[in-house]
Amino acid sequence: MQKFHSFLFLTILVSLTACKGHEKKIVVYASSDIQLDDSKQHITVSDGTTHHEQELEFSTGNPVTLDVQSPQGKMSVTAEDDGLYILNLESDTVMGSFQHVGADNGTAKITQDVLKQKIDSLQKLVMDQNVSAANRNYFITPGKMARITAETKAKVFGPYTTIPGSFDAGSVPEIYKFYNMSEVREIIGNLQKMTQ
Repeated sequence: MQKFHSFLFLTILVSLTACKGHEKKIVVYASSDIQLDDSKQHITVSDGTTHHEQELEFSTGNPVTLDVQSPQGKMSVTAEDDGLYILNLESDTVMGSFQHVGADNGTAKITQDVLKQKIDSLQKLVMDQNVSAANRNYFITPGKMARITAETKAKVFGPYTTIPGSFDAGSVPEIYKFYNMSEVREIIGNLQKMTQ
């Protein structure tokens, strides 16, 4: 009888671990309040100038389709696979990338060559060049959605949000930072002032 109970317990344990939960997290960026229905799959946004974010989480292996009503009209976007997505409902393109966070204690110095490389990289990003999931950088035009990572526990810092110095990078598996186009152009301008 004890062998039967052990076998039954092992069978249940194997069954539970084989049924890994499905997760889809969609971070919505908009320039106005984000209105959702009870299903969280029907979104309404209006014209606006203030950045808003909303995280939507779904626990299903099936594709999730979001129906959107915006000043630009009606559209639908679908999250096919598990993972973390960004849906851009702003009027400006958003772009960003994976962040390498280390412990340099603020003592790292940037050489002119590194500064020029950063400017060149940002200029290519603004022109949607060298952008790919393999490079872990993203260029998301208005009305589009992109899958950022398979890791739904990743942390995304959106436009107009800085990564706090007190943020514990070890508390999440991946970190991404996104900006809108005007922010990136401003960053490029500030970096160009630092070049000799």
